[in-house]
Amino acid sequence: MLRNLPEPPDDLVGRHRELAHVADALDRHRLVVLTGVGGVGKSRLALHAAEQVMSAGTRGVAWADLWPLTNARLLLATVADALDFADHATAEPLDALCAWLAGKEVLLVLDSCEHLSAACRELLARLLDDCPGVTVLATSREPLGVDGEHRVIVEPLPPASDAVELFRRRAAATGTGPMGPEDIRIAARLCRKLEGIPLALELAAGQLAHRTLGEVEERLRSRLDLSARNPGPGHFRHRTLRTTIGWSHELCEPAERLLWARFSVFRDAVDADAVRAVCADEALRASDVERALAGLERRSVVSRAEGRFRMLDTVREYGRMWLGELGETTVLSERHAAYFLRRTRRAHADWLGPTQIDAYRWVSAAHSDLCAALDHFLATRPQQALEMAGLLGFFWSCCGHLREATGYLEEALALTEEPGAVRTRALWSLGVARVLCGEHDAAQRLALACERQAAAQEEAEGALHAAYLLGLVHLLRGRPMAARFVVDAALGSAEGGPFASEGRVLCRLIRVFALTAGGLREEARREAGELHRGCTVRGEWWARSYADYQLALLSLFEDRAEDAVGHAASMLDGKRRIGDSFGIALGLDLLASALAAQGAGEHAVAAYGAGENYWAAVGHPQRGTPELGPVREQYESMARSLLGDSAYDKALLDSVLRDPESVLKELLERTG
Repeated sequence: MLRNLPEPPDDLVGRHRELAHVADALDRHRLVVLTGVGGVGKSRLALHAAEQVMSAGTRGVAWADLWPLTNARLLLATVADALDFADHATAEPLDALCAWLAGKEVLLVLDSCEHLSAACRELLARLLDDCPGVTVLATSREPLGVDGEHRVIVEPLPPASDAVELFRRRAAATGTGPMGPEDIRIAARLCRKLEGIPLALELAAGQLAHRTLGEVEERLRSRLDLSARNPGPGHFRHRTLRTTIGWSHELCEPAERLLWARFSVFRDAVDADAVRAVCADEALRASDVERALAGLERRSVVSRAEGRFRMLDTVREYGRMWLGELGETTVLSERHAAYFLRRTRRAHADWLGPTQIDAYRWVSAAHSDLCAALDHFLATRPQQALEMAGLLGFFWSCCGHLREATGYLEEALALTEEPGAVRTRALWSLGVARVLCGEHDAAQRLALACERQAAAQEEAEGALHAAYLLGLVHLLRGRPMAARFVVDAALGSAEGGPFASEGRVLCRLIRVFALTAGGLREEARREAGELHRGCTVRGEWWARSYADYQLALLSLFEDRAEDAVGHAASMLDGKRRIGDSFGIALGLDLLASALAAQGAGEHAVAAYGAGENYWAAVGHPQRGTPELGPVREQYESMARSLLGDSAYDKALLDSVLRDPESVLKELLERTG
């Protein structure tokens, strides 16, 4: 069952009646939209409502942040990612998502829909029509205009009660001492002036790190009075929030104001290294960035969680406006894209080494900013987009972003013609994405194009990658001898040791698969063991996991169930670290077979059930190289014999209905 929510929220101040109203609405309506001015607390209320649903355990819950998206291009991919649907299907993306959701009971939360309302309307109309078990809770500054939507207007907090309590808590977080009766009276006046808008209250409380409560009230009162005498367009509550944000901006130190504007270029939470690299220059030195970032955090302009900094979208909008006023929008977009290209190159360089897992985790965490960088390069420097997409393609293909990988690679290839290693890598990455979607003909064409490019440019590494891709296609088509011939020729022509490059490791892996499929088990076991040991020494996990896959399969062929369980569990551990849903699905099938061979029927069925969920989440029936099919059938039949038909069917249903990640964790704990 899906349980994808952001970090547990703070205690909710007030809102008990609203929370009960939303809970009731979610029981009676399939689309509930929380509306209200920016900063009023829609997202926080939605998060608590979703947490209540998750705690009830009656349906899955998924949360999709839409505010990092600047256009609708990645809307469907973002929603699919939130739902843990790692689309490997050949069907149209929305068709594949609807087919996967059709039998599921899920609450999907879409946070911050207002800037994508047209695209959200189209998506929701289809999801609600085709997926009867899906309920949607959306937040937006305006109604979405979808038939049947139930609107819940989120009002500001009552200024005389809940607003004061929120202000008091935020003030305490700045280090301010306990409030006496006079302080409470001043706070109540402030809350009335700020209309009880939570974001405005938090920004005002953030100033208490530098000023007394009386000073904050006096300065803010004068600004709000001026705003009231010179009303701009829009609802008065919008004006109150804009005025408060502007006032907070004015009270910042010059370096903090500049960083506020520059920070707005980021799409999601980032670490301090990224902030320094993108925002520092002659006008804002790296040491100034450190102090300014700490100051913005104290003032509640940015928040920090697990070492990463994030800016609320309402505050970011103000920063973007100032970035434009400073004339720095273009230069900061350039710096942002250049930084994420550098980090992508580093992640690629780290693939065959002890920081491989860190590279995968960084690519996952930085997804929104990587897409923004690619969008910038596609519009300004397509060759850099081609390089970046080519380097990201293998990471994304492993971790459920096949559609993004395919889309960016195809667009960048169409915009560029320059031959060389960058183009060869991009063709290869696109081929990997195609083969993982089951498009073997397209993948073979790309492998041959990659081979021609590499030969023309005399690229040894490109030739190895082409051989890996072509060999993989041959394996999946049941032609192990052809796969072995292709990779042996490439390995024979390449210089360096067995771990000299990514391409050599990939080709060695294909060779092991081909030896197993060709019945040369002793040779396959020896080479798989050598590959596994070398990867372990280097701290590499991706290839090591597939070496474990082969060793588990060979152990099953030789009736060594205990060894098979150990290798299958090791494979799953590696794939879980990387976030490879496709690899986890394969590993669960293998572990289930090994457990059945060991006589552990109930645990085998639990693994089969979790595997079914993972296969569904990648949009495919069970797959893998051809020799795995008979193994599945043999040991699934054995597990059924161990339990009996009735007990087997019940245990399988119980496992399918559970959260597959929980089942996976329990299985790894048992076999570890």
